[in-house]
Order: sequence, then C-alpha cells, then structure tokens
Amino acid sequence: MTGYLYARAKFSYIDWTMSRRQQQPGPRLWTGISRQSRIPVYRQVYERLHAAITSGTLRPGERLPSVRSLASQLATARGTIDVAYELLASQGYIVCRGAAGTRVAPTLTLPLPQPGVPGAKRKSARVPGAPPKSPPRPTAAQTLAAPLPFQMGMPALDAFPRRVWSRLATRLARELPGSAMIYPAPFGYAPLREAIAAYLAVARGIQCSAHSIVVTAGFQGALGLITRVLLRSGDDVWVEDPGYPHARDALIAAGAHLVGVPVDEHGMDVSAGVTRSPRARLAVVTPSHQAPLGVALDLARREALLSWASEADAWIIEDDYDGEFRYDSLPLPALKSLDEGDRVLYAGTFSKVLFPGLRLGYIVLPESLIEQFTRTLQILYCNDTTFASSVLTAFMTEGHFGRHIKRMRQLYAERRAALATALDEIFADRFRIKLQAGGMHLLAHLDPHLQRDVDLMQRARSQGLGVAALSPWSVDRDCGQGLLLSFTNIPAEHARREVQRLDRALRR
Repeated sequence: MTGYLYARAKFSYIDWTMSRRQQQPGPRLWTGISRQSRIPVYRQVYERLHAAITSGTLRPGERLPSVRSLASQLATARGTIDVAYELLASQGYIVCRGAAGTRVAPTLTLPLPQPGVPGAKRKSARVPGAPPKSPPRPTAAQTLAAPLPFQMGMPALDAFPRRVWSRLATRLARELPGSAMIYPAPFGYAPLREAIAAYLAVARGIQCSAHSIVVTAGFQGALGLITRVLLRSGDDVWVEDPGYPHARDALIAAGAHLVGVPVDEHGMDVSAGVTRSPRARLAVVTPSHQAPLGVALDLARREALLSWASEADAWIIEDDYDGEFRYDSLPLPALKSLDEGDRVLYAGTFSKVLFPGLRLGYIVLPESLIEQFTRTLQILYCNDTTFASSVLTAFMTEGHFGRHIKRMRQLYAERRAALATALDEIFADRFRIKLQAGGMHLLAHLDPHLQRDVDLMQRARSQGLGVAALSPWSVDRDCGQGLLLSFTNIPAEHARREVQRLDRALRR
C-alpha cells in the first residue's frame, strides 16, 4: 500500500509540475476526451495537442507526458497515445528523444501569441483536419480519419473496404471463443502467423513457417523487440544515409552507435559500410524501396550485404514497409528470399497496406534466433491483440487482403501519375521530380541555392498540408534539399487543386 501511495504521489507531482510549466492545470487539456465519441481517441488526443501547440499553450521545447502516463490518465491503451504522438512527430510538431522524453519541437516556428500582454486576444488556431467550432454533421468517413494532403505514411483510407472489415469484425465478435479471452501466445495469434507465412511465400518469395514469425506492434514494435534481444549498448549499427528518422531514434534509445552508410542510385553502398564499421552488429535497410530516395538495392549489393553479414556474424533488419507497391513491374523479391546464410530478420507491417490504427506488424526470424526471442517474449509481453488479429486473419484467408492490395496498386498508379503531372505543370521551374519504380510518395528535389526545404515544409504545414522535408532524414552527410509528397490520399481528380494549394502556401 505504501508503494502504491508513493507512486500516486509521484505522478500527481509530475502532473502538477507540468501544469505549472504550461501555466494552466494539466488535466484541463484532456477534459472532454471520451471513448464514447464518434471520433477515435487517438484523433482527439492528436487534435488537442495540435491545437495547444499551434495556439502557444504548449511552447517549443516543452515536455509532454510520457505515453505510459498519458495512457493511464486517459484510461486508454498505450498504442492509442503512440499513434497520436507519431502523427504529430511525422508533421514536425514534436520530437521523441527516448529517455529524454517527448517534447514540442524546439525549432518549431509558429505565429505564437505573446504571453502576459493584458487584453491580448489569441488568434484562434484551426487544426488542419479538425472540425470547426460549429461543424456540419460529419460523415462516417470524416469521423474515422482525416489525414492531411501529402502526409507521409498514410495509405488510401478513403479506399479501405470498411464494410468488409466491419462485417468480419461483427461476425467474429459474435463467435468469440474462450481462447480469444486468455493471454495471447508469446509469438502472437497462431492462425495469423500461418496466414502471413502463406502470403509471404506467394507475394514476397519468402519460404518460412509460422513458428518463425512474431506478431508485433508495427515496425517500431518489431525494431524495439529486435534491439532488446540482439543489441548491446555501444554496438555499431549501419543505417541508411539518408534514412527513416524514427528508426534512428529507436536505435539511439536502445544505446546503438549509428554508422551512416551513403545511399546512391543503387541503394546502400555496402562497401562504404564495410570501410566505416566492418564489425557492426546490425544493418537496417529498406531494399525494395529505399526511404526516402525511392531507389531499390540492386542485386550485386544485396549479395554483398548478405556476404558481409555472414562473415561479420552480423544481422540485417529488412524493413519492407511498402514493397507491395511497384508500378512498372512485379514487386521485387524480398532480400530475405536470397538469405541462404539465415542472417536477415524480415520486418513487415500492415500499417501501409491497410491502416495505421491497426498497429500490427511481424518479424520473420532466422531459425537460430527463435529460442532467444522465445525467452525474451516469455518474460516481457506479447504485443498481439487476439481479436484484431482474428479479424485480420479472416481478411487475409478469405481473399480480401490480396484483392485490396491489387486495387491499391492500380489506384496508387493513377494518383501518382496525376500528382506528378500537376507538379510538373505548376512547379516546372522550381521542382525536379524523378519517378521511381514504386513507393507511396514522390520526392521533389529543390535548388539548394534558392530554397530551404525545412522553411517550405513549415509554410506548407501552416496551411494544413502534410509535406515533409528531405534534409532532416540525413545522418552524416548532406542529402540535398527536397520535399516528400505522398500521393496515396489525394484522389486523381483533386491532384491539381491540392498542388495549387501547395503553390499558394509556398509563395506566402
């Protein structure tokens, strides 16, 4: 009882100190957030924090509650808060620094109100995608999600087969067996693992069995588990330069020493990695569609990477985040399909092919690591939720998953072409776009002597456009100036209108 009272007192003190720093009672920020609302809790949290940041209530550099404490305060799952924080981080409003906490981006520049000025009125902050003060009655699609135009990492939520998913969920809830109500297996829901193994054999050329697959909370959950098992503090880890910032942050939080390996038109330069750190413990790569440059790792470098891992007793984490989406040919086989030395941990996610709120991914483990991961998962916890996994399993085994990917490949090809055409017409003298073979975004290269991508990104975001800048993805070297523009959530008929909005925002 004494320990419980101490913990309550400690968290009360933290809330009090945060509220003092914010000059308002901390809990007031969360008043009105309800699980009964038609708007998902993650969206309510996102909109509340976004409004607080853009209005100046939360100022640059200010610390936010941890995911654990905020989830406890709102009586919701930690994954729900994770989604809200990741949305804000992807838009540049907050930065996650591991043990140093999550803070409002220190370099964020917004038209913040001046504190302490008597009679000064704060300009009302309109959250992009949030309902206005007196909104019309929203449609079901509007209440489910409202991604920003050009926002990275979002699949076409407007084209997701919600009715099919809802029907499966209703049926399975009605038939819920007792086995779905007990603790899940350490590696996750067995029927889902079997469905994943069958899908990978056909679609990605990976021959594996269900017992080598671990269900995770998306790619970040997979990376956290892998580093927990394989990484020691101070170990060298190869990362692509430029490369995915959230993966870098997770590796740093795990104690890794990052070794930036240059990426060119052939993918990661393996020879440069060997020169910089021949005995690295891990290499994290996106071989099918490099994030963010969009190139594919060619065959010679794939073989060199696998050869290095075998000789150095190292492990390769293959992040296949959007390998299904290739538009000029069939999807490339995964690096794991060439892995005769069994050195690749293949990490896949359903966030990009279905929807991020599902928060499910998986790892295909080398046989030699199964026992280690089993021991770790037996003393930690399983990220799998049996009910969501059972719905996904039915979605896959009844053929909906394959049909959905095929439809999305066709839809994305149309939206990609429409956006590229509109950008060429309106930004012909300012953007240089080279279409890559696959992926879910376009990269617009800028003249570094005339424009800074971070400045342009902030202008675009101030007008409700989810543009991302290229330069923050760099590790050790200058990767140039550019804008990352997702086309997945922009219907072809709206492409020109959204590009005109972008043009107006950048001219401000």
